[in-house]
Amino acid sequence: MEWSFTAAEDLSTALRAGEVTSVELTEAAIARIERDDKAINAICVPDFDNARVAAREADQARADGEDRPLLGIPVTVKECYNIAGLPTTWGMPQFRDFIPAEDAVQVARVKAAGAVVLGKTNVPLMLQEWQSFNEIYGTTNNPWDHDRSAGGSSGGSAAALAAGFGSLSLGTDIGGSLRVPAHYCGVYAHKPTVGLAAIRGMVPPPAPALPVEHDLAVVGPMARTARDLTLLLDVMAGPDPLTRGVAYDLRLPPARHERLADFRVLVLEEHPLIPSSAAVRAGVNRVADALIDEGARVERHSALLPDLSDAATLYIQLLVSNVAAGYPAERYEQVQAGFAALSDDDHSANATWLRSMAFSHRDWVQANNRREFHRDGWRQFFAEFDAVVCPIASTPAFPHDHELGLYERRIDIDGVEYPFVAQMAWAGLATMPGLPATAIPAGRSPEGLPVGVQLIGPMFEDRTPLRLAELLEQKIGGFQAPE
Repeated sequence: MEWSFTAAEDLSTALRAGEVTSVELTEAAIARIERDDKAINAICVPDFDNARVAAREADQARADGEDRPLLGIPVTVKECYNIAGLPTTWGMPQFRDFIPAEDAVQVARVKAAGAVVLGKTNVPLMLQEWQSFNEIYGTTNNPWDHDRSAGGSSGGSAAALAAGFGSLSLGTDIGGSLRVPAHYCGVYAHKPTVGLAAIRGMVPPPAPALPVEHDLAVVGPMARTARDLTLLLDVMAGPDPLTRGVAYDLRLPPARHERLADFRVLVLEEHPLIPSSAAVRAGVNRVADALIDEGARVERHSALLPDLSDAATLYIQLLVSNVAAGYPAERYEQVQAGFAALSDDDHSANATWLRSMAFSHRDWVQANNRREFHRDGWRQFFAEFDAVVCPIASTPAFPHDHELGLYERRIDIDGVEYPFVAQMAWAGLATMPGLPATAIPAGRSPEGLPVGVQLIGPMFEDRTPLRLAELLEQKIGGFQAPE
């Protein structure tokens, strides 16, 4: 039997029934990678020898009566996670030989759950792109069209899943890095509530792996089914054992509803700062029509929705000031000089980015206070609604473009060009306030490319958008393997 595109949940059932062994699954995955990954380049750091050892150990553990959540399941891990004995570079050539001595907390968790790690997946330089390419490992191609981006920064993970290289993958998200690759490659991903899953060991080299709480970034699961997202999230969720997570209770509440008919959903097709292509709008409306058909309450407008333009500006301020805080002294001095030269009446996008880079601590505190007003607005919104259905990006996967940077690039949206980076407003909708968001497949474009949408839910109610994703998968279908 061909197991390459089988859900992790179904693989567990087959393993328990003795229909297949972990060694057989692992060898099949390795063979598929060796056959197909030359054209895709998703797996940048294979670890097949250790995977074979882990598979044998998993089969022995099962023979001894063990039954862990991921026992014997082949998975991949985004390159930015530390794995003891393997390089962690974040695509930076100067760190091509950096080898951490300890697994990231999430790598340790999936291994403890019995997963077999096949290797690491490709990323863009410093994880700062919606394309996954770097000088060390080259370019990851979209399995649906090798001339197009697989997304970033978890593009290698999404491409690996779409190509049948393991059934689960660990990704990360701060600027859509889980959701955009899922949308481009036709798979599932979940951006958890900020702080839900410990992030230690997902750190650029040569920084130490400390139990810091990140302002915006999260780690999260990627899969080919909605139920598999929940399976992996349950392994990942939890505080860092070094801090004990006293700030919150990780017993997540159950999903608000178990039937599509009971959901109250706001559907958004357009953002005030960036349009959506016809193909993306069609995906959003396919989901909306499915909800309406099942009797769900579907609205297109709500006065309760926080201001989207202000939210996008605030997101950029928090995101860019966070990134700039890590700049070397010389580069930050250049930022300060550019900021000082700005005219007070310059309200362009570039000026907004530059001002954000030069944020003082006072500026950041004021922005953070504004974020709390937005969070309060979302609490009021989710008293009346259960989820938001909206785009992840303005178009399906775009052709590779390595000539211009993220901030100089333009994107063609139905024949009209717009600043590429403006699409990040959709990512920021959930990221800025820290809300959970589940990316799901929602059909194909006229060119046959995958189109996804995101389901945004209430803070620390991750099981609500995840359950909605499961129900929609049953209604409209889910992942399809590339032809």
